[in-house]
Amino acid sequence: MKKTIALTLIALMAGAGLALAESETAREVKETILANNKQVKETGKGAPDSTSKEGTVEFWSSGGLMNWTAASEPPAEWETFNITPKHIEVVPLVEGQAAVAMYYSEGSMTPKGYPPVSHYMTRVTEVYVKEDGKWKLRAAHWSPIAAGSGTSQTAIE
Repeated sequence: MKKTIALTLIALMAGAGLALAESETAREVKETILANNKQVKETGKGAPDSTSKEGTVEFWSSGGLMNWTAASEPPAEWETFNITPKHIEVVPLVEGQAAVAMYYSEGSMTPKGYPPVSHYMTRVTEVYVKEDGKWKLRAAHWSPIAAGSGTSQTAIE
């Protein structure tokens, strides 16, 4: 019995070690999402250097067509921004190299030059890649939740 308990504890500890190694990517990507969100709340501008050097491919919550954003595009700007990411889950695709994040984004905002959105509620899926030691956005899809609204933006000017 003691041997069985000891082997079970060893197996659980080994499994926990694997989970910690796998969760490093998830932790880093979550921190990136929260830091980027904080940046926008504090400055009204998207986080600089947060896009992959390859750019991003995105479906915005406005329901418009697919958008391609080059890495050289200036960060997006908002007149007001009170959005909160919630229930962030990250699935590492290649540990330390690529991951998919899924979460809810809720609040209110006014994109610069566009009408305000008072009840923004979307599901978010984002693909991150690690470049030069930082997690960068490579692809994204935002879709409104029933009873919520997506952005008023439809294209990059």
